[in-house]
Amino acid sequence: MTPRHDWNSEEVLGLLNSPLDSLLSHARETHLRHADQDVQKCELLSVKTGACPEDCGYCAQSAHYDTGLEKESLLSPISVFEAAKAAKERGANRFCIGAAWRDIPTDQRFDFVLDMIRKVASLKMEVCCTMGMATETQLIAMKDAGLTAYNHNLDTSREHYDKVITTRTYDDRLETLAAVRKAGVQICCGAILGMGESATDRASLIAELGSMDPHPESVPINLLVPIEGTPLEGSPAVAFEDFLRTIATTRIVMPKARVRLSAGRNELTQEEQLACFQAGANSIFIGEKLLTTDNVELEIDEALVNRWEENQSTTTTSP
Repeated sequence: MTPRHDWNSEEVLGLLNSPLDSLLSHARETHLRHADQDVQKCELLSVKTGACPEDCGYCAQSAHYDTGLEKESLLSPISVFEAAKAAKERGANRFCIGAAWRDIPTDQRFDFVLDMIRKVASLKMEVCCTMGMATETQLIAMKDAGLTAYNHNLDTSREHYDKVITTRTYDDRLETLAAVRKAGVQICCGAILGMGESATDRASLIAELGSMDPHPESVPINLLVPIEGTPLEGSPAVAFEDFLRTIATTRIVMPKARVRLSAGRNELTQEEQLACFQAGANSIFIGEKLLTTDNVELEIDEALVNRWEENQSTTTTSP
């Protein structure tokens, strides 16, 4: 199957709502044919925490909400280097740097960001940044410093977006993603499930990503972690089948992407995470925190990945 770039939301919704066994079989076949079977380990560090001017309804770091989060100033490049070095020793080969900005600043802080990227890249790790809106000029400078990918999630559908965020538009986000691509940097862009969206919204988002040419190289799928003090603090949990369907559909639509199990993974059992790997996920985030939310313990993740690798070995060698 040659990857397509002409997906529409109705077609994706048909996939998303198809019989589960058929959907999972299709996703597994696509995964085996097109995507890496290993589970890439990434680690994410917040280098500037809190006081973000955006009003994203899910975020503990927004200055609009009282979440009890302590504001922290920008970390030094050497402290980021040490954190990345420790992450590599824990098995990560991709290090993600997050900063709570509306857009990347143009003052000395940007020089610090470039130094962070250089230091992490010197460890022979993939380097991803998520720092809000960015210009093509900034992204070219970041690429020259060693940046692999830039994360800028669409989060949800265009239709549902303004129910979650009002301080920037969907087109603002698409403009940054276009700048990422023009700069020759890989795109990391995904979704958050559980913000009151419908299946149609999920299909619309996947179709938006699937219509990009080329597709995003990295697609994180997050489960909302409700934060006290935010507008979405009382949001109900997403049914696991709905999450699994989203993983599988994402794999079918974007066959070669790294589909990343991201925030909220600690709410899934090991068996559920293994089912996600079967359906097309091939990356996890390790470490104690994902920006400001708790993550899975390292020992548990090591056991999870070992189980997957053993399963793959058994499947490969079976007559």
